[in-house]
Amino acid sequence: MVAVPLLAFILPLTVATPLAVLLSVTVALIVVIQDRRSIEVRSAAWLIVATLPGLPVGLLLLAAGHQVWLKAALGAFILGFSIVSLSGRMPVHPRFEGRGWLIACGFCAGILGGAYGMNGPALAMYGSMRRWTPQQFRATLQAYFLPASLLGLAGYAAAGVWDHSVTRYYLLSLPVAVPAVFLGRAINRRLGGDTFRKYVYAGLAAIGLLLLLRTLRPLL
Repeated sequence: MVAVPLLAFILPLTVATPLAVLLSVTVALIVVIQDRRSIEVRSAAWLIVATLPGLPVGLLLLAAGHQVWLKAALGAFILGFSIVSLSGRMPVHPRFEGRGWLIACGFCAGILGGAYGMNGPALAMYGSMRRWTPQQFRATLQAYFLPASLLGLAGYAAAGVWDHSVTRYYLLSLPVAVPAVFLGRAINRRLGGDTFRKYVYAGLAAIGLLLLLRTLRPLL
């Protein structure tokens, strides 16, 4: 949720998106090994299944170009989602464990993942509605990201989006990305559920607003 908007400031989405997904595979593998006991296995499995039909839709959007409008739409979506979440109007209740919500959120995550390498907002929405603890949130989302990101990488390779520049940036990122996973785990275990969500949404709102303003400034 954070990496793609920040990378989009300095890289084209056709580079930022597969780079974020490639890093996601690395992060998810470490987290799943660390916190496998906190994974909501059933939810992760159904989210992955629902993501599959959404991925090609997102890939078509990415391959179609229109970088300015894609970035603007991404910024607007992040900002809107974060504002609704921070306002306290996001429905939060265990009854949202129904399969309909799983399928809807998984499908939207597939579209966002294919187009932006950013499955996170739809998954964060579902996790918030389920009132997952920070530990469940982190572990379950990464259990989802591992197979979903591998599928996404296969799609990027088939579409010709994953090239040598993506691999080079990935290798440059590893020395800071891997230690950050362990730092994130330590912080995660010290946060309460409500505090954790507020930090996530506040940071996302700032990133979404900056991305939207920077993208639309040349057009105004």
